[in-house]
Amino acid sequence: MTPVKYVPHSWFGDLHGQNSQRGWPADANLDCLGGKMHSPGLYSDQQLESERLVAEREGYDIDIVKADMTQPLPFADESFDMIIQPVANCYVEKVKPIWKECYRVLKKGGVLLVGLDNGINYLFDSEDEKYVVNSLPFNPLKNPDQMQQLEKDDFGVQFSHTLEEQIGGQLEAGFTLTNLYEDTNGEGRLHELNIPTFIATRSVK
Repeated sequence: MTPVKYVPHSWFGDLHGQNSQRGWPADANLDCLGGKMHSPGLYSDQQLESERLVAEREGYDIDIVKADMTQPLPFADESFDMIIQPVANCYVEKVKPIWKECYRVLKKGGVLLVGLDNGINYLFDSEDEKYVVNSLPFNPLKNPDQMQQLEKDDFGVQFSHTLEEQIGGQLEAGFTLTNLYEDTNGEGRLHELNIPTFIATRSVK
């Protein structure tokens, strides 16, 4: 869910027979552990086809749904045992509605596993990571200079979020936080200095 560290196996529990939702392209590990996967997200048709081809190649069972995570999810209440979302909220301006939808579609006792950017990456120049060039929040829809930075680096439209939005938003939606860990970028100066730039959380409905 984050660049370097592995998610502790204990965070998953027993996946046999569970119905899980992935929020971004991932791999077949859930299926190997006995889970059924659904994969909604902000996809292009090309990404959807790529996901299907990988599932076919690896031989795992997956339902692929084209959906927009900024909108109500196309699933009934209490549809899933687990939701796994690798770092993806950075592509969405408002995250609190996402937590409410995750809470809605999870069964009682269901688990939410999420990778989060803590915002530090957005402070620095993207090349050497030596100079603080931005204020927070990083929001290119409100700051033309920040949009220009993203376009220059071809990073897509991204947003920083506070821990109040990310973790506090999960608690506000009704989740109970049970565990978390921090992680680094995996490369670059901030990584070499062992500065955490990501957080992974485990929460339960």
